[in-house]
Amino acid sequence: MNSAELEIHLTDDDLTAALRTDVRTGLTATPKWLPPKWFYDARGSELFEAITELPEYYPTRTERALLERVVGEIAQVAQAEVLVELGAGSAAKTRLLLEALTSGGPLKTYVPQDVSVAALSAAAEQVAAEFPRLGVHGVVSDFTATLDNLPRGGRRMIAFLGGTIGNLVPAERAAFLGGIHEVLEPGEQLLLGAGLVIDPAILVPAYDDAADVTAEFNRNVLHVLNKRLDADFAPEKFEHVAIWDADQEWIEMRLRATEPMRVTIADLDLTVDFAAGEELRTEISAKFQRASFEKELATAGFATERVWSDPDERFALFLAERR
Repeated sequence: MNSAELEIHLTDDDLTAALRTDVRTGLTATPKWLPPKWFYDARGSELFEAITELPEYYPTRTERALLERVVGEIAQVAQAEVLVELGAGSAAKTRLLLEALTSGGPLKTYVPQDVSVAALSAAAEQVAAEFPRLGVHGVVSDFTATLDNLPRGGRRMIAFLGGTIGNLVPAERAAFLGGIHEVLEPGEQLLLGAGLVIDPAILVPAYDDAADVTAEFNRNVLHVLNKRLDADFAPEKFEHVAIWDADQEWIEMRLRATEPMRVTIADLDLTVDFAAGEELRTEISAKFQRASFEKELATAGFATERVWSDPDERFALFLAERR
């Protein structure tokens, strides 16, 4: 049986150092904020998987159905020898790509990237077992900082699915796309999944479900801080808030303090005060217009080859070539 290689560029100590920096920076800012990547401890990952099954949460099933419909076209246009997947997680949707790219195509290697050694190791071994002729080379790293660690050689396509590009503010997106451009060679490709701007009446409930699973997921970041940094947040005293910012074209998830609170983060020797009603931003999820996103890609040095979307125009897959 084929076995998977694992290359580690990010340790638990690295993650803790990054968490400490982000928390000190974000909780001493005005207004307060935290990056969404800290949602995802084991419990956070479980909650997110539950979110993807909710009737209100359309992005995951919409993207999967779209991939199922167009994956053959993607494989035909891309002709990739190496598939690199950023934020691979369980690599569930990737199997559609792998099947299409290996079915009479030139794909030889799959390179999943993720921050979790455990999740990546399990996913890589499973893919290696399912696709015994495929080389599997996992990379444990942070996709926003260590793109240069991705292996070179062979015609590569980098896939970044799930609409995760929307978690980056415009300056971060520009830096990220610029970093991808530097890593790829001319003619190599980027496949991006991105949510589109739609009616807020459909969009907002996807981030504020009736069963309050998203609320629990949002508050989980405070449990992470309590556990990892010896903080004393009372998560139950924070309300989940999801709003659509029409000017920025993104959903903001926030946690709103229900009463005045003083929180101590022992590992940082930091005390943070919250006024009643004060909000802490935990995530943005930008949605895109096709034309404006193609401009962002062009600014970063990519030529958009194809764009596919679902019948309701809720989600799109962009295939772009590095110029």
